[in-house]
Amino acid sequence: LAVGWGSGALAAWATFPGGCELVQSTVDCTGRWLSSVPGNLRGDTEELLLDDNTIQVLGNASLLMYQQLRRLSLTKNRLELIQPGAFLRSQGLHVLSLADNVLFTNYSLTAAALSALPALRTLDLAGNRLTEDMVSVLIWNLSSLESLSVARNIIMRLDSSVFANLTQLLELNLEKNYIFEIDQAFEGLQRLQRLNIAYNYLPCVLEFSLTQLRVLNVSNNVIEWFLALESDDLFELEVLDLSHNRLLFFPVLPRQSKLHTLLLKDNEMSFYQRLPNGTSLANVTVQFLLIDGNSTNITTVSLWDEICHSNLSSLQLLDMSQNQVWYLPEGFLAQMPSLTHLKLNQNCLETFHLSEGDPLAMLTELDLSQNQLAELGAEVGARDVLPNLHLFNLSTNRLRVLPPEVFTYTRKIATVDLSRNRVDLCPQPAVAGEVESPPCVDIRGIETLTHLSLAGCGLQGLGGHPFQGTSLMYLDLSDNHQALSGDLEWLQDLALTLRVLSLRNTSLSSTTVDFSAFNGLVRLDLSGNSLTVFPTSLSVLELHSLDLRDNCLPALLMDVTRTPLAKSLQEIYLSRNPYNCCTLGWWDALQRLEGLQIPDWQEVTCSYASRTLSPRALPEPVLRSCRWQTADLALLYLVLALPTCLTLLVAFAVVFLMLKQKLLKMVKSRCGVSNPY
Repeated sequence: LAVGWGSGALAAWATFPGGCELVQSTVDCTGRWLSSVPGNLRGDTEELLLDDNTIQVLGNASLLMYQQLRRLSLTKNRLELIQPGAFLRSQGLHVLSLADNVLFTNYSLTAAALSALPALRTLDLAGNRLTEDMVSVLIWNLSSLESLSVARNIIMRLDSSVFANLTQLLELNLEKNYIFEIDQAFEGLQRLQRLNIAYNYLPCVLEFSLTQLRVLNVSNNVIEWFLALESDDLFELEVLDLSHNRLLFFPVLPRQSKLHTLLLKDNEMSFYQRLPNGTSLANVTVQFLLIDGNSTNITTVSLWDEICHSNLSSLQLLDMSQNQVWYLPEGFLAQMPSLTHLKLNQNCLETFHLSEGDPLAMLTELDLSQNQLAELGAEVGARDVLPNLHLFNLSTNRLRVLPPEVFTYTRKIATVDLSRNRVDLCPQPAVAGEVESPPCVDIRGIETLTHLSLAGCGLQGLGGHPFQGTSLMYLDLSDNHQALSGDLEWLQDLALTLRVLSLRNTSLSSTTVDFSAFNGLVRLDLSGNSLTVFPTSLSVLELHSLDLRDNCLPALLMDVTRTPLAKSLQEIYLSRNPYNCCTLGWWDALQRLEGLQIPDWQEVTCSYASRTLSPRALPEPVLRSCRWQTADLALLYLVLALPTCLTLLVAFAVVFLMLKQKLLKMVKSRCGVSNPY
């Protein structure tokens, strides 16, 4: 049970000596290492927050200055004692939080102090190592309480004496204790509306009779049976959470209730009227032996027939995921005409039949994922099957085909998940020698469909126009190794509407796909492919997110920062590619882009001479070597040729000087010219 602190007032904060801050009538002294209550605060303080300090004792004079105090929080201190006179001048205190202290050491004296609070409405005693006897003493005189939390203590057993005087109590939080037995502990709480007993050790709930209760949370116990009292009284129960228990059967609920949320996730529940081997248990009953003192009571229940006696007409959310259900009894869903959310994922369902007989006209979400469905049945021409369905999750089953026109009458369908089924999309290319086309799923013409997942369906070489007439915004084709064996002509019908496209692990190569037509894309996943060159068609898109992990890219485009992609990109994933450490100009350019995030930047590496290095801190020898490798070749050749040319020139000059006389005589003798010397 959360206790709200803070007035929410909008005002300038004032600061007191010691670091406390004031806004209107609230003083916040949280985390100031205070060992006592400050005495220099305003006398008209109504809310005082002293959480996360080191206060051990709340003395008789600690609050004398604050007679108008309405809310006091001492959570996470070292409080072990509240002296009996501590609240004598704070009679108007409404909310008191003492959670996460050590009040078990002097609980009897603290109880005397609490008894002086006639107007207390909310009390939080969570995390104080209190037993049930200590709790009983602490709250004995607090008949005004409306909300009580004793969570995270060491309570083991509850009986009628513990909460006997709390006649005004509306909310009770007992979660995360060690409760294994409850003996009429709540029968006297006639106004109790919210009860939380989660994370305890209750083995069962029998003869549940709290007709006034609206919310009951008994999740995360070890409950095997839940049996409501056999009565025609109207139960106010609206929310029942039995998730994460060991329920063997569907709970026996009150015959008349206002239940709209029933949570049964993660149990061991099944139906036994019909067993897999064909055996029928329709007429078999179970007897419960209830022993109370010297009296013995035997209750006989037909566990599958009893369901029909419970009025579930107001139920809107039913979560039966993570159980052992392999079929639903006939007429089971017919009892729930108001159902909007049905979760049957992670069960053992082999078939599921949709028909006009099941009044699921209000259903908006149906989750049948992670079952063993080989068949999804539907009556042909059933015009009222799932007319309001928005989300249909069939992922991770054994489906190969869906009933013809199954989506024809789901006029509001927006999200369909068919991932990890062996399905193909219509139309299928004709195969020579075969009269009939292989089975396929036809989604053409479903105008309301915006999200479709076909991950891991084994799609092969799609052709035709499988998405014609749809307005898909999200499409997941990941883990289909042969889906992109051709071009993307079959995807062109979505060029104007598609916003998110996942092509992860589809054997995509750099020369296969041209993305330039998909101007509306904002998220694109190309991870786990065989890209060796950054697709140039991406540079004209205005993506917000791009995933290039697990490819074969040695580098990105050097001028990537001057493209429309660079201006729109907000995040990019780059790790697990064999980048060349000597061509990291693109990496430096990405670092300079404002607003761009690289979430996996710590995992990005590059290769140099069989070494794997981080591009963020390349060693200086590697940098020098890379500078040589990436220098201008013309300049390099010039530098290498210059010494050779100089050497040849010098050699020519030396030879000329040595042979000068002989050369002159030779010229003279041939030309017949007199020598001046």
